[in-house]
Amino acid sequence: MKEYAAVFEKTSNGWSAYAPNLPGLGVADATFAQTKKLLREGIEMHIKGMREDGLPIPEPLTQVMRMAIPA
Repeated sequence: MKEYAAVFEKTSNGWSAYAPNLPGLGVADATFAQTKKLLREGIEMHIKGMREDGLPIPEPLTQVMRMAIPA
């Protein structure tokens, strides 16, 4: 099992998300919960398609960290 970084961004009408190590994969929906579900399903489908096409599966190299900065 691999753990891929997921980036979620609030938009003017909901949420969008992508996995940096899986180029071309992005999702969007009105709610965070649905966007999270769509991204998980998208990652699974993306990797399955890559396997079926005989492509190498990218390693999950990206790390995401929140940093507290006085603003």
